[in-house]
Parts: sequence; C-alpha cells; structure tokens
Amino acid sequence: MTDNNQGCKITLYWLEQSRSQSILWLLEELQLKYELKTYKRRADKLAPKELKEIHPLGKSPVITIQAPDAAKPLVLAESGAIMEYLCDHFGNGRPTLVPQRYLPGAEGKVGGETEEWMRYRYFMHYVEGSLMPFLVMSLVNDSIRNSPPFFVRPVTNLVASQVENQFLTRNIDGNLEFLEERLRTSPDGGQYICGKELTVADILMSFPVIAVNGRMLKDEKNKAKYPLLVAYAKRLEGMEGYQRAVKKVEEIEGKFSASM
Repeated sequence: MTDNNQGCKITLYWLEQSRSQSILWLLEELQLKYELKTYKRRADKLAPKELKEIHPLGKSPVITIQAPDAAKPLVLAESGAIMEYLCDHFGNGRPTLVPQRYLPGAEGKVGGETEEWMRYRYFMHYVEGSLMPFLVMSLVNDSIRNSPPFFVRPVTNLVASQVENQFLTRNIDGNLEFLEERLRTSPDGGQYICGKELTVADILMSFPVIAVNGRMLKDEKNKAKYPLLVAYAKRLEGMEGYQRAVKKVEEIEGKFSASM
C-alpha cells in the first residue's frame, strides 16, 4: 500500500464552526493519515486558549507536520496556505485538485495560463480576502443586535439595522451575485467554480458557501435568485470526501454543524 504521507505524521487542530472543516475534507480527499484533535468554542465564541500552545494567534485551522527526518514539527496556519502546502507535497495522487496551469505550448508565458488555473488562483485568495470578511461582519452585527439587555436593544437594533442596510446587505448580495455568475460561466459548462473537476478552491469555498446556504438562502426568494449557488452548496455537501470528514467529527464530538 502506498504511503501517501511519505512517513510524515499530520495533526489537524479542529475547531467547531470554523474553516478547519475544509482542511479536514482536503485530508480525506488526499487520502492522508492524520490525527484529529477537536476543540469547542468558549462562551464568548472565541477559540480556547489551548490553541495558543500550537500557534501564537490561537486560532483554527492549524496543522502540524512531523517529517521523519525533522527535529521538530512544521506548524502551518491560514486555510489557503495549509491547502497549498498539502497539495504541493502530498497531492500527486489527486492532481486534478489543482488545475493544469498552462495551455499546451504556452508553458511559462505571461497569459499562457488556462482559465481553470486562473480561477483556482483567484478563488484561493477571494474566499478570505473578499467573501469571509462580510460574512463575519454580519455575524458580529447580529450579536450587537441581540446581545445587550432588552432595554438597550432598541438602540442596538437601530445601529445594527443601519450597518446592515447601508453596508452589509449590498456587499453580501454583490458577492452572491458574483458567485452565481461564476458558476453560470464555469469553463466547459462545469458544475464547480473552476470547471468540470473538483479543485482545492471548491474545498476552500465549501465552508462559507454551505454556511450561507443554511443561513441566507433558505427562503424561496433567494433560492430563485441564486439557484446555481444553492445547487453548488448541496453538491459540495453531498460529496463523498465531505461526508467522510463530517463522520470523522461526529465520531469524536457526537454531532456536526456546518454553520458559522
């Protein structure tokens, strides 16, 4: 049997309601052996202090990779960086997770990249750079609206509603419209964000897309407005690797939630 790990010991430090679920899916997709350590959020929704013992920022996802000839483990944080590193070193068994970069005969030339690869490179940065900030701000805004004592809520509701109406809604809608259009124009009529094949970009996108589907796209109006995005979220949720990742968490925690 092939040792996909190349003798390395991989540990994923998984936090509930976090991007770490996407890393878990990628580990399953690459058929790597790994240790899974799970953590729950504190009452204030922040990560537990134990994660600071792994990485100074104390956030998740974080993985460690202990190579057989290394004195100490490599510690990796940030979803995109983790995914790219895993594919660089352990991705030979699943080469389509990263699209072919150049068109035949255009190797190394500026503008010689395939559309699939250009989309992949873009969306590996888009998720955290454009989409997630607005979704996180929406969660924070909801907490401002709902957390204060009842006699203060008329004021916080007013503030939260102004932020939502003047800033958040139009930016989130703009991103959802953009994703719907990207899916509509997927290369070769593909069902994934970069084309016909599942890529690491889809796996990275899965956390916000599935969370948005459960939180914002439940009503019939939005289902009709973003049909391709709704179908995309369901397609990702139904994939075998995603389901295996969910079961791994359920075996430890007893349950799994795809919400933010």
